[in-house]
Amino acid sequence: MLSIEGLEVRYGAIRALNNVSLEVRTGEIVTLIGANGAGKSTAIRAISGLVQPSRGRVLYQGHDIVGTEAHKLVGQGICQSPEGRRIFANLTVKENLELGAYLRYTRRAEVTADMERVLELFPRLKERIAQLGGTLSGGEQQMLAIGRALMSRPKLLLLDEPSLGLAPFLVQQIFAIIEDINRQGVTILLVEQNAFQALRVAHRGYVLETGDLTMQGKASDLLEDGRVRQAYLGR
Repeated sequence: MLSIEGLEVRYGAIRALNNVSLEVRTGEIVTLIGANGAGKSTAIRAISGLVQPSRGRVLYQGHDIVGTEAHKLVGQGICQSPEGRRIFANLTVKENLELGAYLRYTRRAEVTADMERVLELFPRLKERIAQLGGTLSGGEQQMLAIGRALMSRPKLLLLDEPSLGLAPFLVQQIFAIIEDINRQGVTILLVEQNAFQALRVAHRGYVLETGDLTMQGKASDLLEDGRVRQAYLGR
């Protein structure tokens, strides 16, 4: 579904990504792990069309999408749940979810059906459907951010640090939901600092260090690799 070839991204004189190549196959959860500042979010933003690479290609279903405007990529089936959630705090839960379907806002029956599916996945949001987004807890806001992305009917869902700042029991819940979303047929590229949880749910993984890919393989193999365990798992 997605193939990145020799991707380089610069912020002025700083090279955030250096010759990065990876692939995501249809139906997979692929995770990109690494320390803060490794370039993980930059990779997601380059795929989403939010930053322009200085070199390399991003192939989505065989077509190079570098230079395609971000909102057009949503229409093609790529949607991002961003780091920091970035919900609309002054809008209700329902309004936030409806905005996720903005490309199909005239197809009310479709949007209603999608909202019912999202609320079934996130019962907590159903309880707070009329509540302002800014009054939700951190975990509820993360659910809302993912739910809003699902409202676009993505083929490829990009998740940027979904567990950031959450209590451990909520982290477990969010990753269980990620697995559930994948079982429903959505391909996922997951960027995470929580390497243990990410590798536990993913099929394959890549390790990014200061802009360079240093390791890749089956998630189960990376989980048992001594270098990964020492660097990211604390043992």
